[in-house]
Amino acid sequence: MMTVNMFSRFVVVLCVVVAARVSYAVRHEFEIVTHLNRLNKPSMKSIKSPDGDIIDCVHISQQAAFEHPSLKNHKIQMRPSYHPEGNNFESMKVSSQNHQTITQLWHSNGKCEKGTIPIRRTKKEDILRASSIKKYGKKSSLHTVAQPNSVDLDLINQSGHQHAIAYVEGEFYGVKATMNVWDPQIQQSNEFSLSQIWLLGGSFASDLNSIEAGWQVSPDLYGDNNTRFFTYWTSDAYQATGCYNLLCSGFVQINNEIALGASISPISKYHGSQYDISVLIWKVCS
Repeated sequence: MMTVNMFSRFVVVLCVVVAARVSYAVRHEFEIVTHLNRLNKPSMKSIKSPDGDIIDCVHISQQAAFEHPSLKNHKIQMRPSYHPEGNNFESMKVSSQNHQTITQLWHSNGKCEKGTIPIRRTKKEDILRASSIKKYGKKSSLHTVAQPNSVDLDLINQSGHQHAIAYVEGEFYGVKATMNVWDPQIQQSNEFSLSQIWLLGGSFASDLNSIEAGWQVSPDLYGDNNTRFFTYWTSDAYQATGCYNLLCSGFVQINNEIALGASISPISKYHGSQYDISVLIWKVCS
């Protein structure tokens, strides 16, 4: 009798443990689906890219930026009210070296109409590669580097990074960089390589404001070794705010040709044709 009683208790405990695991799995799946529905906005049409990406053409007013309370009544400004001297709105769409329109792989299969913006569709496996749903699209501590004024301009090794930085300090109203576009080989999924322009303000300790843009190869974020155009921002030193591309409220996109996070094409080749992108960031004076 004692043996039967102990066995019954074991079965009850086992059932409770299994039920708890099933409950967690269902809840986790629900959270992923909810997050995907929040990120992937209803589209006017969708374009299948040769690299497997799906580019959704989303109405410009439906992008994630307008979920932020500060942009609730924001009026979309389709053209900047001010242009830096020597630059105009149309010239920013052209590669400075080759005088060709900047292209991405998905362009070969279609385009988004005016009034919409192209957004790379987030897939379930994208979120699963992140350490948590909350951290998807955000930089980890390994992705941040030492404060520029504390490093030399030589190649260094800091917190798992090897990087070269050229920087200038002062009060500026705009910056511009032209970057040769390559496809560096990534050995492990948690490695990444990038070339970017980085506009900083404040302190790395707590209140850093950062705007970043350029190209990157990041299997951990995108699931492949493609060279992709990206942006990033933070207003509190990467602690709680900010994200890549359009994965949270932040950037307001008006361009219907460039998808943030999408693959760049063509790519420079050793002893072959060279391609570059130019990134211009400036403060629009009111």
